[in-house]
Amino acid sequence: MTSEASPYSFLQRSGGIARGSVTVEVTNAIRQGIVTLALPPGSPIDKTAICEQLGVSRFPVSEALARLQTEGLVDIAPQRGSTVSLVRIADVKEYMLIRKALESEALRVLIGAHDDGLVAALQENMQRQRAAAERDDAEAFHAVDIEFHDIIYRSMGFSKIKGIIDQARANLDRARRLIITPRRLNHTIAEHQAILDGILAGDQAQATRAMRAHIDAVMVELFAFARDHAELFADGAALEADGDNFPFG
Repeated sequence: MTSEASPYSFLQRSGGIARGSVTVEVTNAIRQGIVTLALPPGSPIDKTAICEQLGVSRFPVSEALARLQTEGLVDIAPQRGSTVSLVRIADVKEYMLIRKALESEALRVLIGAHDDGLVAALQENMQRQRAAAERDDAEAFHAVDIEFHDIIYRSMGFSKIKGIIDQARANLDRARRLIITPRRLNHTIAEHQAILDGILAGDQAQATRAMRAHIDAVMVELFAFARDHAELFADGAALEADGDNFPFG
């Protein structure tokens, strides 16, 4: 007789966890499951099954869910249990506005002060984007996509800007993964190449225009997806009257 596979078999903890860090490890494992959509928006969370899968008591799981609630990834209702939060388009719009402003300004400051190492790193990253797209490896592409933007921040040495972006990343990553298709991968490559072309040309206006167009394009696709899959979004029904625009110019 074979036992059923755990519905949380995708959850993994690293080995050799130091005492006192169990809650952190459990939080990271559940967050990863939510962000990668292994735990889809709106899905119920079974604490007992998670405890069994990760080999921990209920306390670190409860603490982990409380932490993820503050990040907007989990809803906890007394007497009804916990669920994965629905994605809020209103929040994503706000986060993307922050990204649009900060990343555009980052490019404006960077261009003319960058070295050959930045260009080489971005060109190598573009090669890996194309390779991931050819393999139709959405998860690998997502990681390389994030790195493309991180290379720019690291070159500036502005850790606070990167920290602000990282704070919003978990919910943004969920939303962006919902629209990953071969078509979106190819569009992202073209949009990133346009940003790189602006850097290579030393043209601040060209690069910042390409960055803003890239972020707008992602938002337009996400709006369209949210209207067709309103059940995944806390405010999906409201998009009918909201239009497709990312209304910040």
